[in-house]
Amino acid sequence: MKILVTGTTGYIGKRLIVKLLESNHQLVCCVRDLDRIPDEFENNPNVTFIKVDFLNAEDTSFPKDIDAAYYLIHSMATSSENFENLELTCAKNFKKLVEPTNCKQVVYLSGIVNDNSLSKHLQSRYQVEQELRSEAYALTTFRAGIIVGSGSASFEIIRDIVEKLPVMVTPKWLKTKTQPLAVRDVLAFLENTLLVEKTYNQSFDVCGPEILTYKEMLLQFAEVRGLKRYIYTLPVLTPKLSSYWLYFVTSTSFNLAKALVDSMKVEVIAKPSNINELLNVHPMPYKEAVALAFQKIEQNEVISSWKDAMSSGVFQDQLAKHIQIPQYGCFKDERVREVRNEKDTLNKIWSIGGENGWYKFNFLWKVRGYIDKLFGGVGLRRGRRHPTELEPGDPLDFWRVLLADKKSKRLILLAEMKLPGEAWLEFKIEEGKLYQRAIFRPKGIWGRMYWYAVLPFHGIIFKQLINFLSK
Repeated sequence: MKILVTGTTGYIGKRLIVKLLESNHQLVCCVRDLDRIPDEFENNPNVTFIKVDFLNAEDTSFPKDIDAAYYLIHSMATSSENFENLELTCAKNFKKLVEPTNCKQVVYLSGIVNDNSLSKHLQSRYQVEQELRSEAYALTTFRAGIIVGSGSASFEIIRDIVEKLPVMVTPKWLKTKTQPLAVRDVLAFLENTLLVEKTYNQSFDVCGPEILTYKEMLLQFAEVRGLKRYIYTLPVLTPKLSSYWLYFVTSTSFNLAKALVDSMKVEVIAKPSNINELLNVHPMPYKEAVALAFQKIEQNEVISSWKDAMSSGVFQDQLAKHIQIPQYGCFKDERVREVRNEKDTLNKIWSIGGENGWYKFNFLWKVRGYIDKLFGGVGLRRGRRHPTELEPGDPLDFWRVLLADKKSKRLILLAEMKLPGEAWLEFKIEEGKLYQRAIFRPKGIWGRMYWYAVLPFHGIIFKQLINFLSK
């Protein structure tokens, strides 16, 4: 079967592609940036990539012979105040591109929308569902609540809260009820519905077997981890204060924290249906889903994370627009060292950041991360996707990976911390030498003042960093 997939680099999309390839489907994957094609799919003969921006798709066309398509585009963490219109525009352009093809079915993953007072994001997803309906193809919509899996936003946020806080004073929305669903079961629903006519032009709520409050989810998560936690809820925390609470305690961005608080006030209880029997999917309990997620984490088998999305930081353009490091109007810290063992140095570079730290004066990097977080930045909390692997588009603490090419022995990072300008960090090995460059393009007088203020620290940090890497 030939299947078109949108949201290729997203949390669900990346995992769904793996399952579809295991079933020997031919895939056409849509990407906004060809520099962000995941390494594990790039040379797969069963995958074709097409570049498409669904906000402006005038010069794009889909292959005529596709059998089915997945619409997995969401903007939960976007900083735009006009995300509802952006999502509708994407849906309209997708529909316009799919209708002339032979596509029989479009599958859309949405959110449960049963409450009378929907959040803006749930309302937007419902509007997208209405927009995607067409006489040219059948639409199947799965509406899910909280998705539990290694790397999912909800899982990582709950993990942060439980691991960091033995005693919690929390907002009242922790009493809101929901039905968490394992990501493995989400993928099973998405795959098993392909060309099943009984699911055509219908919407199904999909959920786990338990109705839990967010408080119960935290406590059960703690049980799986073997931790004792105490939770007290207060009615006085406003949505804004709740957003700040989530932002400072967890690894989420402030934009996502606001969206989550808005959504968490609404109960997401699924309407009963026969979808489990129809597609032979029997969702696992919440604690089992949490335990399975930790197995994947311990085995370094996390395929995708919500942090991979550009909207988890401040950088939302295509990689190619930033990969050419500017030469003029910039401040530079450039250093060169002879390399004793190129393979060892390269492995150190590819393992930098996250739990591995920044090798020398790591506490200064942490201080910079705390300062960034105080000013609304991403800080160091995103870490990295994998302890030793890097791909273009990966988050790496408060950096974004622009280029990660082990063959050419070159790594380029773009800063996503709050800065009065733009910053790049480059590592490159050539002819037995390691070249390390920190480039800063200031914005106005504040940018220049910032550079000179941190210059003494650069002299310490970057000198020791290259010395360590080159040994």
